[in-house]
Amino acid sequence: MRIALKREYWLVSGLLFFFFFAWSSSYSLFSIWLHRIIGLNGTEIGFIFAANAVAALLVQPFYGALQDRLGLSRKLLAWIGVLLTSIAPFAIYVYAELLGQNVFWGALVGAAFLAFAVLAGVGVIESYTERLSRHAGFEFGTTRMWGSLGWAVATGIVGIVFNINPNIVFCMSSISGLIFLLILSRLDMDVFKSNEPQGIESVPVKFADIFQLLHLPRFWAFSLFLTGVAGIYMIYEQQFPVYFSSFFPTEEIGTRAYGYLNSSQVLLEALLMLFAPWVVMRTGAKYGLLLAGSIMFLRIIGSGLATDIWVISACKMLHAIEVPILLVSVFKYIAVNFEARLSATLYLVCFQFAQQLTAMLLSPAVGYGYDSIGFANVYLVLGCLVGVCLLLSWSLLRGDLPRTNESRSVGLEFPVAGVKVPNRCEH
Repeated sequence: MRIALKREYWLVSGLLFFFFFAWSSSYSLFSIWLHRIIGLNGTEIGFIFAANAVAALLVQPFYGALQDRLGLSRKLLAWIGVLLTSIAPFAIYVYAELLGQNVFWGALVGAAFLAFAVLAGVGVIESYTERLSRHAGFEFGTTRMWGSLGWAVATGIVGIVFNINPNIVFCMSSISGLIFLLILSRLDMDVFKSNEPQGIESVPVKFADIFQLLHLPRFWAFSLFLTGVAGIYMIYEQQFPVYFSSFFPTEEIGTRAYGYLNSSQVLLEALLMLFAPWVVMRTGAKYGLLLAGSIMFLRIIGSGLATDIWVISACKMLHAIEVPILLVSVFKYIAVNFEARLSATLYLVCFQFAQQLTAMLLSPAVGYGYDSIGFANVYLVLGCLVGVCLLLSWSLLRGDLPRTNESRSVGLEFPVAGVKVPNRCEH
């Protein structure tokens, strides 16, 4: 890697670090903040997560299409950085006040802000990083590791300062947003543009190209996996900190312990990001996805059966193995089966959008279930749903296929206006 690219690699890694630091600071204990500080019950918290999911659902396709059209432009990332700097004043003076007065309106306003800032923003920065990695020749997993480190460092701090003053965690997010913008301003895009591959990826993205995805069966098979497996897993994660804290004598001790455990888990996750590409290279994208889904299944079922702190902690640590494999497998599956130019759209629609769709549909019912039949029983039901989707995905997902030099370099899978490609059999 040339010296100029090494400099940009560290800047891109810094963007990931401080984005995830900002997100984790304000969101890793979000359910505990809603429960302890705002005073909401499980059903109300489930409604808020559903509202967040609906907002992200609406923003993600827009963000994905816009980023694909912008290509290497930093404009969308700058917008997200501005929102990150606004987290503290919004959360402290607007969001908390609205939720205290009216949960419905507070949820709607908060969902819109969170969707534009982090819930859809994370897909933008991850897909943007993956795009830069293809231009510069560095490994996505190695760069994404810094995002995990940012989350880990933040959760370790949040678990301590939250018990001192919850507002501190939102101030941490805003400060991280300022650093994010500073790093972004130092990024030299000419270095990446000089390495831009010539050919199909340089063809401007049109909305007609994006809608072509809806005609591909493999697009819907991929979406099914991410909706039924990753989406349900996201619901399981929403109020897990509250459940984990219930294993301790007091909520304060449980919150602090969760901060330490979550930080340890994400540190291990960051380390394993280095090895995930090696694993997925040998399993293939399809079986990498199924492996990650199987770990999710074990963790959800294990949480429902857990009776002590050590078992529930072990279930949490499995997250460190599953996330790196899932992320690398998702991008590899996109690269193998779809067109590289549409990576942001595919990532935000198939991965992020599918997760939010599931959360929107199930969060209120799951929240009610926590209040009525308890966390453990709900987790067993969710685990069974994931198991069914895994079995379906085993036959529906497409395995890695031998590819020509042309298709391997650009990931072309369907015709684009003005570009001729060989006909390929549809699966």
